[in-house]
Amino acid sequence: MPLKQRAATPGGTQAPDDALENLDEVAERYAYALKDADGVRAHRLRDEMIRTALPMADRLARRYRNGSEPLADLEQVARLGLVKVVNRYAPERGSFTAYAVHTIVGELKRHLRDRSWAVHVPRPMQELSMAVSRHEGDLTGELGRRPTDAETAHRADITLGDLDKARLTAAGYRSLSLDMPIGEGDAQLGDLFGEPDAALEQVADRLTVNDLIAALPERDRYVVISTFYGGRTQADIAAELSTSQMQVSRILSRVLAWLREGLLTDRVPRRPGSGSQEPDAFDITTTVSSAGRIDVAVRGEVDRDNAGRLRTALLDLICRQPAGRQVTLQLAEVPLMDAAGVRVLLAVYEAAQARGVAVTAAGLNPLVRRIAAVTGLTPMLAPQDRS
Repeated sequence: MPLKQRAATPGGTQAPDDALENLDEVAERYAYALKDADGVRAHRLRDEMIRTALPMADRLARRYRNGSEPLADLEQVARLGLVKVVNRYAPERGSFTAYAVHTIVGELKRHLRDRSWAVHVPRPMQELSMAVSRHEGDLTGELGRRPTDAETAHRADITLGDLDKARLTAAGYRSLSLDMPIGEGDAQLGDLFGEPDAALEQVADRLTVNDLIAALPERDRYVVISTFYGGRTQADIAAELSTSQMQVSRILSRVLAWLREGLLTDRVPRRPGSGSQEPDAFDITTTVSSAGRIDVAVRGEVDRDNAGRLRTALLDLICRQPAGRQVTLQLAEVPLMDAAGVRVLLAVYEAAQARGVAVTAAGLNPLVRRIAAVTGLTPMLAPQDRS
């Protein structure tokens, strides 16, 4: 007995067709008939009630048809909401129509909130994002311009940090396909993005290797460059240098070990071949006075080739001193100090400042004094060297 055509009333009579247009009345008759119905008839009455209210559910679904979700999916969600309404309906709780509209619209909004976002974000952040968008629109209309971040945050009663989070959340609402065509022709959005450059991560290592190779003795540098950049064999290099192939192999092994150490540490290691064959151009002598004052005498030229060793030695000395210790660098016997040597003095001065050690440089020649003054090392110079 379809409810649209023949519905039982509380008195057991049939209701006229025009009365069935009111869903509230139909739902009340359904609930009354369901009380005395057995399992099979109750199931049939439930199906008839759902079919009767289906047009209302579909009308509610069509309200949201202009969004990103297909209308068929929205209708399915609305009908599932209607099933919940029919299953839970009780006449004593109020109007069936009001209950159905509230429940079905809630199901539709929940579906759109959960499914229409390209990236799933928590519900509070979704609501905050929509509130920020609404406040920005209202402020734009009131002010006649785009509101500032502070104005938007004040209207929404949130902090600037929450405002940034809300805008980041809004960016996840809709995604774009990298295959989306742009402009005319076959160009796609993905064509605007570059490929990862694996060589970019090697820039720092390449620069370090270049500096280390530049610090090598001339013969060692020639062997390395000829082997790895010139593509020459060890036999060819040995013939040109009037030595044996075994000697060239030893040079390469020694230099590669030195380069590896230089790449894996923050300090320039003692360069290969700096023993008896190629002594360094300077030497260091350290003396400690009875008062605990340390004098470091440097003798010889300091240039790019040996500045790394001087830097390592002086920094090691400074790092071992307690705060308040006085260290004096005696540089009167340094006839030549290039820019690399001045950088060593700057590094030593900064390290001493950090540790609370008083370091002074004395005996610099006029050229080095002028360079030190330009680089901000005047406080490091002895009083007689500041003029």
